[in-house]
Amino acid sequence: MILRVRAGAARALAMGLVAAALLGCATPPPTATDGRAWAGRLALSVDDERHTALSAGFDLRGDPRAGELTLLSPVGLTLARLSWAPGEAVLHAGGEARRFDSLQALAIAATGTELPLAALFDWLDGRPTPVPGWEVDLSGLPQGRLLAMRASPPPAARLRLVLER
Repeated sequence: MILRVRAGAARALAMGLVAAALLGCATPPPTATDGRAWAGRLALSVDDERHTALSAGFDLRGDPRAGELTLLSPVGLTLARLSWAPGEAVLHAGGEARRFDSLQALAIAATGTELPLAALFDWLDGRPTPVPGWEVDLSGLPQGRLLAMRASPPPAARLRLVLER
């Protein structure tokens, strides 16, 4: 059976399909959490015997209870994705998924050092939540900058974040 459609109707149908496709692309994908979201660049340096340094783009979503931190290369490729929820902490990297008992164990596996990921959410909200051994400087937060330093336990570490505007 051949269906005949007027040229104007065919054009309107095609425009409707294109508009629907564009709207589908413009709609952000649903997130696993209802928390806040931040993106930018981070630099982590650890004064260990190897002088470990990590620099990456980041996308942080959620809260300390459930969320996701994606680390990105300078060209936007995903280096690692850390995700957590009650009873679950997973590191996705190199095509593998590794499970951990806690958010802290997950952070150590991803970065090689202890990071106060739970307090980071408060810090990004401008609340200087204390963390033993860590000192946070929120004075640059209005300009999108955060600095946190760990003196103890050794090795010393420095975390710098620059948020996208």
